[in-house]
Amino acid sequence: MSHAIPSRPQVSQDRSHIAIVASRYNEQYVNAMLEAARDELETVSPNTSISVYRVPGAFEIPVTIERVLRHSETDAVIALGLIIRGETEHGDLVASSVTNALQNIAITHGTPVVHEVLLVDNEEQAEARCMGEEINRGTEAARVAVNMVSLFKKMSAAQGV
Repeated sequence: MSHAIPSRPQVSQDRSHIAIVASRYNEQYVNAMLEAARDELETVSPNTSISVYRVPGAFEIPVTIERVLRHSETDAVIALGLIIRGETEHGDLVASSVTNALQNIAITHGTPVVHEVLLVDNEEQAEARCMGEEINRGTEAARVAVNMVSLFKKMSAAQGV
């Protein structure tokens, strides 16, 4: 597991809207990422409005993000979920499908979609990535989202958009 996470961005006073779509499956782990993401967003981007949408599982995340982006003014979306590999390939198939869909949605909409739908082998890995003090993928996702919103706003200003 990489312990390198994006450095904390400078506090931004810009107004923005970030949506978080989080799975209810493996809820204790996803809730820990969700809480960490919210805390970090409130710290580094206090004028950001945050909308949270809960879905049953990882597979429902992409369609929900697609709907959010079609029907709201959203500067970035954070996808949070956890898939624990089992004895079959189902988890790998879901993870691959979700990854491809999230990338396609981001490209189609030109909106950052931060992918933190994790595929892990066991609960020990899940705990380390979702509940850890040293690294929490929710914190990482929030930092990436704020950095991307800032970058896209700079690009728009430079392009006169």
